[in-house]
Amino acid sequence: MSKRIELMAGLVLATAALLTVSGCSSAESDPGGDNRITVYNAQHESLTKEWADAFTSETGIEVDLRQGSDTELGNQLVAEGDRSPADVFLTENSPAMTLVENAGLFTDVDQAVLAQVPSQYRPSNGKWTGIAARSTVFAYNTDMLTPDQLPASLLDLQDPAWKDRWAASPSGADFQAIVSALLELKGEDATRTWLEGMKNNVRAYNGNGTVMKAVNAGEIPGGVIYHYYWFGDQAKTGENSSNVALHYFKNEDPGAFVSVSGGGVLQSSAKQDAAQQFLAFVTGPKGQEVLRDGMSFEYSVGSEVAANADLVPLTELQAPQVDPAKLNSPKVTELMTEAGLL
Repeated sequence: MSKRIELMAGLVLATAALLTVSGCSSAESDPGGDNRITVYNAQHESLTKEWADAFTSETGIEVDLRQGSDTELGNQLVAEGDRSPADVFLTENSPAMTLVENAGLFTDVDQAVLAQVPSQYRPSNGKWTGIAARSTVFAYNTDMLTPDQLPASLLDLQDPAWKDRWAASPSGADFQAIVSALLELKGEDATRTWLEGMKNNVRAYNGNGTVMKAVNAGEIPGGVIYHYYWFGDQAKTGENSSNVALHYFKNEDPGAFVSVSGGGVLQSSAKQDAAQQFLAFVTGPKGQEVLRDGMSFEYSVGSEVAANADLVPLTELQAPQVDPAKLNSPKVTELMTEAGLL
């Protein structure tokens, strides 16, 4: 009798162990089941939270957001490789998307998603898509510069006449995306020369908002930033932008570069369908309306949804044509380090 009891106890324990192992394996390979995805988010946290909440309301699919910067999360994805828990990656700028793409970590975006975004706002290879955009501008203090004194081109800022008269945030992904566009448009030699001139002339700050604040306070006549910092401040108190106006370079100048924010699905994701649905929502009418009506003041680029009416229309910016797939963040880091800017 005791032997039978021992045998039955052993079977119970073995069965329990098997169930435990089976349960752990399922949870590890597919945490949360098909109704939950993980998004590595380098976009504005508030904007992506609005997207996620609206997407969940419509589909029932929950979204876990892991926040970080373009560079931080891009490098993390490359380090994680096919072991990453991420299903989707969203950025503010294109170079981090290209970094992950060049590591072979993205799957193709569904054609139905790509069809929602005009070709100039997504890479030519279809490995990810644009979800929003921002324009490069020269923010200037209206008490220190008049319109006729403004630089005609971003390239003018390398001239000695601009020494200690303009600011930027060279360590930020925003500014490095602008340099990536300059590299693609003008080549390595011209970019190296411009960066050397920048090193002699620029006053470096930490962050575009800090640059605008310094311009507003009269610490520096002008600075290179993205447009939405000014619009966002104006929509609040205007305390950091009341003395600032924006100069748009236009004329397909490198300074008229429009940076595309990206979204891609990780090839290693076990939630391919849900991840593609999320991108479809973000680039679709409802997602782009969230962008248009929110407080990020980025440009909507998908589903023919017009941008916020306060913004200069994208069609009037006369931006240069740059394939986002060709923006080269490692080379930019190398050149900026060589110039002593990083």
